[in-house]
Amino acid sequence: MLRSAGSEQAQAFSVLAHRFACSVTGEIMSTREKGSRGDVGRRDFLKLFGAAGAAASTLPLGGSASADEIMAAAATDTKHHHTAAELHAGGPGYEFFNVDESAFVEAAVDTLIPSDATGPGARELGVATYIDRQMAGGYGKGDRLYLEGPFGEGTPEQGYQLPMTPSELIRAGIADVNAVVQKSHKSSFAALSAKDRAAVMADLDGKKTELPTVPTATFFGLLLQLTIEGYFADPMYGGNKDAAAWKMIGFPGADAMYTDKIEPFRNKPYKAEPKGIQDLI
Repeated sequence: MLRSAGSEQAQAFSVLAHRFACSVTGEIMSTREKGSRGDVGRRDFLKLFGAAGAAASTLPLGGSASADEIMAAAATDTKHHHTAAELHAGGPGYEFFNVDESAFVEAAVDTLIPSDATGPGARELGVATYIDRQMAGGYGKGDRLYLEGPFGEGTPEQGYQLPMTPSELIRAGIADVNAVVQKSHKSSFAALSAKDRAAVMADLDGKKTELPTVPTATFFGLLLQLTIEGYFADPMYGGNKDAAAWKMIGFPGADAMYTDKIEPFRNKPYKAEPKGIQDLI
């Protein structure tokens, strides 16, 4: 008997994540695929996604942070802000990934959510740092995951079915993709051109690439989920730098007290600077 999945919210997030890669990130879709499946405007989708899920993203979807961990993160947040050069060099901004892994993650998130006329890309907003913190923390270590058998190939509705923790899966998946790319392109994933990186991601998404040690769909699904989480999560978790993603979709952040704004702004747009958890402490 396979283990059951988590909440309906997690399932819905997975569906949104897949649609984000297939319908929004134009670099991952071929022209023919766009014509056959319909092209969804990135801004329209982000607004839709933000309305449905950004509020939940004030905390990581799969996170297990305690109140003490949240306060500690708030108190030490400044030590995690480093230049792109420092991060790429494996500087103190990364707690889990080594130099090669951090280069892969930076390139991957930049491919999944690139910068364009709509808004900043995932790399610019520190999404790689968000993923690194998740892998270094309780979520990455599987603190709240059932990791006992039996292990079998389940349906998407049955959730995670591997004996590996999320951090083990991500680390093994990165090594697998780099090995495949080394064989096909004589290069690492991070060193590929943007076009070639997009092609590699498209093959992962379409299950055209079989990874040596981990299920392709599971690895790509988790990588994409973490990328979207980091893009929309509260800035205190490392991504969504300066709340730029919230500003882009018009999400006001963690502050939920708006009763005094109802009458003054009835039938009028309400615009305000987003507030994160740190702003309310």
